[in-house]
Amino acid sequence: MDEQEWLAQRFEESRDHLRAVAYRMLGSLTEADDAVQEAWLRLSRSDDRGIENLRGWLTTVVGRVCLDVLRQRRIRREDSFDAAVPASAMVQDDDGDPEQQALLADSVSLALLVVLESLEPPERLAFVLHDMFGVPFDEIAPIVERTPAAARQLASRARRRVRGGAPSASSGGDQDLRRRREVVEAFVTAARGGDFDALVAVLDPDVVARSNGQLQRGSAAVARAAATFAQIARVAQPALIDGSPGVIAAQVGERFRAMTFEIEGERITEIEVITDPERLRLLDVALLDA
Repeated sequence: MDEQEWLAQRFEESRDHLRAVAYRMLGSLTEADDAVQEAWLRLSRSDDRGIENLRGWLTTVVGRVCLDVLRQRRIRREDSFDAAVPASAMVQDDDGDPEQQALLADSVSLALLVVLESLEPPERLAFVLHDMFGVPFDEIAPIVERTPAAARQLASRARRRVRGGAPSASSGGDQDLRRRREVVEAFVTAARGGDFDALVAVLDPDVVARSNGQLQRGSAAVARAAATFAQIARVAQPALIDGSPGVIAAQVGERFRAMTFEIEGERITEIEVITDPERLRLLDVALLDA
């Protein structure tokens, strides 16, 4: 076995790991494969004799390639997720292994990909490499051109966005947040089950609901339109949207949607379903535990 064949064999041993890193960074199997291929090209042109940890070296290269892709997305303001849901995430390449692709895509929830897409590129890289793959911050720091301490802060900021942070009962503000979240959960449960009476019970008599330019007024009218919300409710993930309890709904091949609520007391006074890509991009979304 010559040196190039030996190097190719070593690379193949790390391919699945590199593909998993790239997929979590980019949310697309096609782009992930492109990033991995670029890593191989760079390796084949490099002097590998100075590389002590080949897997770590390749992870760093893939990270830099993905960071460049994410930055270009921001510059071009392209929405590679079709409003944050990667239809390409579940598309099987003709020459790929369908089983492996399905396993990789299923390992990351669409809701998580929605939130990852909302992060700044350095935050996303720091979070993915450290929290998902255990890469130490002193190795992440050169990729994002920060100190290890600054890289740690990037990951911490991203972690707060991703995990949301469930409220405790330690303060009045937290109690109010918990109460509003319970009202939203009651609405989602009723919509999911098509329970007209339960929907009416959680809606203010003068509630207003907006969805795709359509307007519904009054609890009875909104409850009768439950079929519209049921489709969203079935795949809804609880989230903080601009700091308030809401839900996001993500389905493969469709735009992701956000549902926001205005609540007074124990009743919902306003509901809005947001589908516009520009508005969705500006939302501050943090997942909550289901």
